[in-house]
Amino acid sequence: MTDIIIRPVVTKADKRAFIDLPFRLYAHDPNWVPPLKSDVMATITPGKNPWFEHGEAQLFLAEKDGKVVGRISAHLDFLALKQPPEQGMGPGVGNWGFFEAEDEATGKLLISAAEDWLRSKNMVRSLGPLSLSIWEEPGVLIDGHDHPSTVLMGYHNAAYGGWIEAASYAGIKDLYTYQIPIDVPFPPLVERIVASGERNERIVIRKVNKDNFDAEAALILSILNDAWSGNWGFVPITDAEVAHTGKQLKPIVFNDLIRIAEVDGEPVAFMMTWPDINEKIAQFGGSLFPFNWAKLLWWLRAPKVSTMRVPLMGVMKKLQSTRMASQLAFMMVSLIRDASTSQYGASRGEFGWVLDDNGPMRSVGEAINGKINKVYRIYEKQL
Repeated sequence: MTDIIIRPVVTKADKRAFIDLPFRLYAHDPNWVPPLKSDVMATITPGKNPWFEHGEAQLFLAEKDGKVVGRISAHLDFLALKQPPEQGMGPGVGNWGFFEAEDEATGKLLISAAEDWLRSKNMVRSLGPLSLSIWEEPGVLIDGHDHPSTVLMGYHNAAYGGWIEAASYAGIKDLYTYQIPIDVPFPPLVERIVASGERNERIVIRKVNKDNFDAEAALILSILNDAWSGNWGFVPITDAEVAHTGKQLKPIVFNDLIRIAEVDGEPVAFMMTWPDINEKIAQFGGSLFPFNWAKLLWWLRAPKVSTMRVPLMGVMKKLQSTRMASQLAFMMVSLIRDASTSQYGASRGEFGWVLDDNGPMRSVGEAINGKINKVYRIYEKQL
């Protein structure tokens, strides 16, 4: 039997091989959506992704008979190392991600290589997969392989969870996405809560202003940092990441799909919604060239989709234990739902991810007839 060689990614050609591997592994899986290779290259490249301003990563390839058969990243997030240990991260916790392997033996060697790198950095606990951070593509898909993932949600071989567990990892946190029918009325109770909020003169739900999106993005992400600061796995988003994210997401920002809630004139909550761009880029084979960029730009002028994704929402901590928190959420959902169906042709929404122990957010999803459609799992191991 030919030995499997694990080696670090060094050259740009190595990076291309790292990016190309899933295109071969999932070539015949109709539910895998090929990501844009340029986006993946930017994500794993220092200077292109501001995560590297507070993180360090080593990528690895697995080769057999000169052919790439697996990949993984090992990485440290220096902001995560400063977080309270009871929130999941903290001192001594390293991560790995971008896990793909042709078979279990390859996967085991890759995870071992990532663990060795983390030990060399004096890490005592391994947490993954995170690719590269909790804010990008966390967890491995363990349930929901019967339909494609939406924008910025991962898709993985259904066997991976078992392979990771066989490497002595235990699941520590599940992340849920909820599928929500948006072409039918919400339950009467939710409609009454929304109507009550509309009569409250203290509350204003406004559209985001795309013409001033840099400032709006900074406002939204400041609310996010406050709202999520007590959540498991939280790592604060930096100013550089705010600017980068705003620039990256601006093409799929539409004023009527992102709402900011104000109470007594103070912005206290937001909901961000995107048309599922995966429905379009699924046709592109991972590249915008030679003509896909023009197709995408034309589509973005007036996108029509079946699915809207709500990737982020937040209510400031001072309101989270009040009835107003859920009222604001339902009001924003209602307004975005109406725009999604009337302007973009959507019939379903996807809400998440949501931590398995985030009762308030899970209650919001369930109250509007949401059903869990995908489960992602994050694992841990003492090194």
